Amino acid sequence: MLGPAGSPFPRPLSPTARPDVTDRSSVEWRTPEPPARREHVPRAIMYMVAATAIFSLSIAASKWLVATYPVGEVLFFRALVSLVLFTAFVVPVKGLQVFRTGRPGAHLLRGVSQSVSQTLQLIALSLLSIASVTALNFSAPLFATLASLHFLKEPVGTRRWIALAAGFLGVLIITNPGTETFQIGALFALASAVLFGTVTAGVRGMTSTESAETLTLYQLILLACFYAVSLPFSFAMPTWADVPLFLLNGATAVFGQYWWTRALHLAPTSAVVPFQYLSLIWAMMIGFAVWGDLPTVSLIAGSAIVVGSGLFLLLHEARRKAAQA
Repeated sequence: MLGPAGSPFPRPLSPTARPDVTDRSSVEWRTPEPPARREHVPRAIMYMVAATAIFSLSIAASKWLVATYPVGEVLFFRALVSLVLFTAFVVPVKGLQVFRTGRPGAHLLRGVSQSVSQTLQLIALSLLSIASVTALNFSAPLFATLASLHFLKEPVGTRRWIALAAGFLGVLIITNPGTETFQIGALFALASAVLFGTVTAGVRGMTSTESAETLTLYQLILLACFYAVSLPFSFAMPTWADVPLFLLNGATAVFGQYWWTRALHLAPTSAVVPFQYLSLIWAMMIGFAVWGDLPTVSLIAGSAIVVGSGLFLLLHEARRKAAQA
């Protein structure tokens, strides 16, 4: 007998029900539980490292553009270019099933939260340096881990807590909190980090039923729609000289978004989010190459702690996976 919706798996008998052996059609069946999702932590970490590198390029492009164009316009073209590129590559491979979802409300909530988070981040970039915004955004993993602990009931573990704490300590050494930390731009960056942290945990929960392609697709559709609303209120015609930068912004954003989503799809939130700290390394390199920012002693020392905490967690996860195997 087939299960519901034509499933080839019969439902096992309910432990409390006694079937009527004379009438087989009266037997109750139940769909078996889906198999537990396998974790691929080392691969997820590689996705997260790549995402941080390419996201840094997108952030730098956005900071450059927002000096000339309105925030909503920069974010709209970034989402639109990302959507066009992602659709062109994914739909021919996955087909229209990539649009299939059973959680439209969760996608909408995530889109609203992510759009607000990105808007706050870009406002912060218009007021602060890219290094300052990047460092302040490093509080997001703490919020993501706490959200995962509360909403997803994911075990964090002592070593992961140590890695998170060490990474945040490195951030404090780098930023050397002073008067700049309390500027209005810093408040925008911290608010963005809070939303981004909760979004991270929410995406991890959605990966139990949604593919990385579906998550990314709906993310880009909703972002493009939300930012399009701002265009009638503030718009400046892009110059031909800036068009390549708009395209670069969208291309780097879509690859970063997809790899970031894949990382959360393959591993627990607390295992991969510490590697977002590596964004600081890329920010230092881009800041020096584009704006001539020289790294300070505290920046180098803090970065060493950040990278060390990430490598410690990578080694711990690799050994744990080997022991389980």
